[in-house]
Parts: sequence; structure tokens; C-alpha cells
Amino acid sequence: MEIQSIKNRFSIIGNSPALNYALQVASQVAATDLTVLINGESGVGKEVFSQIIHTLSARKHNPFIAVNCGAIPEGTIDSELFGHEKGSFTGAVDARKGYFETVNGGTIFLDEIGELPLGTQARLLRVLETGEYIRVGSSKVQKTDVRVVAATNRDLLQQVQNGKFREDLYYRLSTVPIRVPSLQDRAEDIHLLFRKFAADFANKYKVPSVQLNEEAIQLLINYPWPGNVRELKNIAEQISVLSPDKTITAEALSKFLQPYPKNRLPVLQAAPASGGTEFANEREILYKLFFDMKKDVTELKRMFVDLLQNPELAAHHPQFVNQLQEWRGPATTELLPGTSNPVPASMTTAVSPVPVIHTGYTRANPGIQEHEEVEESLNIIDKEKELIIKALKKHKSKRKDAALDLGISERTLYRKLKEYDIEE
Repeated sequence: MEIQSIKNRFSIIGNSPALNYALQVASQVAATDLTVLINGESGVGKEVFSQIIHTLSARKHNPFIAVNCGAIPEGTIDSELFGHEKGSFTGAVDARKGYFETVNGGTIFLDEIGELPLGTQARLLRVLETGEYIRVGSSKVQKTDVRVVAATNRDLLQQVQNGKFREDLYYRLSTVPIRVPSLQDRAEDIHLLFRKFAADFANKYKVPSVQLNEEAIQLLINYPWPGNVRELKNIAEQISVLSPDKTITAEALSKFLQPYPKNRLPVLQAAPASGGTEFANEREILYKLFFDMKKDVTELKRMFVDLLQNPELAAHHPQFVNQLQEWRGPATTELLPGTSNPVPASMTTAVSPVPVIHTGYTRANPGIQEHEEVEESLNIIDKEKELIIKALKKHKSKRKDAALDLGISERTLYRKLKEYDIEE
């Protein structure tokens, strides 16, 4: 059948090359029993192509049914497609035929095929390859002769790579792929479609048909149309009913359009203003915590050594000396040589929790002879184990409170207790 006669028969408006090619493929494959996979964004009219394929096929006098796989709950999808026996599950008070049984000899259109659970995908693959299926709760193999036309607005190859769609089913479905272009890819058809919809709604609501001026036409064409033909039809209906003027300007049209950006490519989100980072699990949080601690400790050691080498700096950093005093509490203090600032006596040996720094400083020998830095362990497993033990001691072995304090789930805490062999 010629492309123009198909357009007239199914009320398809448009002359873009991509649309014409899709219609040509649909008309050629209709005479066969090949499985067809229709790809396209939501709202482009994929179901119309399934109806074209069925109507132009030898099955046109047999049943046709359209099934939205995304609208059926996962727990009942097998029953809907393949049927079930009485008592096979709660609520199955009677035996029921599935779509593949009731549409035997006809065509079934599986919309949003990417929403099918993996178990149902395996059942569907068997139907496509052998024509056999089994009702839920039965062991009897039944035969069916149904042509499958599937559709999706998702990238099924990407879902195959992510393990969400069976690779063998993908290639079995896409024997003949048909790509339905989006409205943005057929810009030359946008105004034609609008005029057709406006005329239809004018006739439906008994009102004069609206007209667009040149600026409004350009705005209509440049709009991204994320909802495709479905969105364009809704806009035409709103304008036909709500607009007081029948000559629509760009300003008047813009009031009906959503403020979508023209570029609809995915945008990478910038990091939060506070510099924060989201983490996948508690171990990554601990990594971040310890890296920050190590950075702070390194800076603190540098300041400490500078203070010992240049005692006069203590007069300019009283807050540092005060911080050391807070760490050690009311312990014995000494004076840094040449200053009147009290410094914890332990500063000449070790400061906790800062890593131990051994110096050659004594009151008899105020010069720095040598120093050796002894790094504390930064092993992530040791630190994680240490934090868990501390949290359990703090909360007297109450797992729930300890897990809450650690910022992890009680289940994760239980797993880590087993992993690290920690006795409560």
C-alpha cells in the first residue's frame, strides 16, 4: 500500500523523511509474521504503528490487543499474559485465560516492553521461539499462534548491559526494528499537526478555529516538545477552548507552553556549595573521615614542630597552646623557652590524640637535635573495628543505639560484628 493511502487511512499528518521511512518499513513487514520492535519517545504514536502492522497483515480479521506492561503489577503480569489455574495463588478462585490464549491467531501489542520482570521475559522468549507457554499453577504445555509487536521508549541495549533485560529476548524481539521519530526530529510537521488538531477541536467544541501568526509559528517550531504529539494535541485543545482571540501571537502562545529548556540533554549536577559529597556506603564515609583526620593531624604536627623550633611563635598562637591544654586537662605545665605561655608538660614527649613526636628537647638542651615521627595506624579495617567497639562500649552493647551512633543500619552492624569477630 502507498504511504499516502496509509496516512489517510490512519489519520497520520506529516511529510518528514523519517516518518515516511518508518511507515514504509511497517507496511512492508506487515505481510509477514516477523516480530517487530517499535522504538520511540513517549507520545510519538507507537501504538498507531502496531495497528497499521495488524491491519495490513493476514491476521487483520483476528483479535488485536494492546497491553501496557508498565501498568500491570509485577505479581500479576504472568497471570495476565499466560493465564492461571484455580487456586494457583491467593485470590485465584477460578481458572483464567491469558492474553496469549484469548488472542490466538491474532496480534498482541506489548507496550513498554522494558518494564517486564526478568522471569516474565524468560516466559515470553519461550513463546516467541516455540509458541509454547504454561499457565501459572499448571504443568500442562499449551500452544499459541500469536504475532508479537513490542514497543519501548527506553534504550533496551543499555538495559541489557545493566542486567535488566535479557539479551536473547532483545535480539528475538528486534527482528525488524522501527524507529518512530520524535516531534523535534520532524519540525516541518509541527505546524501541520497543530492546524489539524485546531480544526478538529474547533469542530468538536463548535468554536472558530485558531490561527497562529508568524512569530507564534516560529515559537511553536522551536519549542522542544518533550511530550511529542500528545503534548502538541493538548496545547491545541487548550488554546482552542481558552484563548479569547482566534489569532494567536507568540506572547499568547507562550502562556500555554511549559518552561522547558530547548536543550534536553542530561545535565551533570555540580557539587554542593558546602563541598559535601554523597557516599554509597558507610565505608566510603569512613575513608573520607580518616583522610580528613590525617590532613588535620599533618597540619597540626607541622605547627607543633614550628612552635618548638621557634618558641617566640607561641606568643602569636595562644589558641594553639590553649587547645593543647584542653586536650590534656589540668596536667603539669611547663614554659616554652623564652615565653610566658604555659604548655602541657607532655608536649615535650607526646601529645594525644596527635601521633607521637619524639624530640630532642629538654630544659637543659632547648635546641632541637632530631625528631622522629611515628605514624598511627590508618588501616581502614582497624579503624572501623575500633569505632564499632567504642560504640558498643558507649551504649553498653545495645546494637540499635550503637548502629544509630555509627550512622549505619543495625543489620549492617550485625554483619560487621561477624566479619570482624567482635565479641559484644
